Amino acid sequence: MFDMMKMMGKMKEVQAKIKEAQENLVHIKVTGESGGGMVKATVNGKKEVINIDIDQDLVKPEDKEMMQDLVVAAVNKALQEVEVLAKEELKKSTEGMLPNIPGLDLGGLV
Repeated sequence: MFDMMKMMGKMKEVQAKIKEAQENLVHIKVTGESGGGMVKATVNGKKEVINIDIDQDLVKPEDKEMMQDLVVAAVNKALQEVEVLAKEELKKSTEGMLPNIPGLDLGGLV
């Protein structure tokens, strides 16, 4: 028979695990590079840019537009990579706790 109290307890446990996993996303760090490593952008699992490193050779007024393009490219690359890692971390944190429901996507929790 269906035990509603047991299910509610399990849901609270799942919610706690998801919250913990979301809080731990700040510890995931990914660096994206562009321009052969001349521009590096580091983001965390919460999709926050935490560092930009620009090679000193690029810091010239006449290269401003190229440098801006390289920064955008590096940030976008880092964000793409960290999204994959964050989803994996969230999935790992809730493994075995949620039933395998087709179409259930926890990606929106990242």
